[in-house]
Amino acid sequence: MVKAMKQRYRWGDESLTLKELYQVAKPDFGRKQILASLLVELEPGLSCKIVFVKHRHKKREWLAILSTDVALSEEEIVRMYGMRWDIETFFKACKSMLKLGKEFQGRSYDMMIAHTTIVFTRYVMLTWESRQNMDPRTIGGIFYLVCDEVKDRDWLTALSELWAIVEPILLGVVLNMKQVQRQLQDWIATLPSYIKGHLSLVTCES
Repeated sequence: MVKAMKQRYRWGDESLTLKELYQVAKPDFGRKQILASLLVELEPGLSCKIVFVKHRHKKREWLAILSTDVALSEEEIVRMYGMRWDIETFFKACKSMLKLGKEFQGRSYDMMIAHTTIVFTRYVMLTWESRQNMDPRTIGGIFYLVCDEVKDRDWLTALSELWAIVEPILLGVVLNMKQVQRQLQDWIATLPSYIKGHLSLVTCES
């Protein structure tokens, strides 16, 4: 990500600041995230692509992302920057709050590896604890209740259950037909909606 400072970029025959490039790019505010992009030169022979995106928290402001790989699409540049930003926030948290590089001082390579490992382990544990307490996907059984549709029975399971009800009748075993009817009704009631849609008998109330 680049900031609007005194740095100038070569666009055609002009040398423009980042704010001036933004005006030249004619941003399209109708787009969801990416406003515009331009191909410029940092110096002769060094081409780059600048992508202007909406500021997530300040609607009237914009951010600029620079990539020296001009073959990448606007969307790919934004996606890759998003991945790298997670890494940046990880290191900032480790340095600012978990004392990476400050808690111990020494020249031993093994000591530095051990210290870094301890700090990263702290981060993993704190992140896991935060997710357990804050992530709605881990609150009791709510996640599984919401995902009931994912666990719907398939056709093979449903037919196996139906066969278990019908088989005694076909074998000539004397059964209470009212009990069989009740079992069929219970079986139909517990079927996933996509199977019920294929069975005309579910519309029958008898």
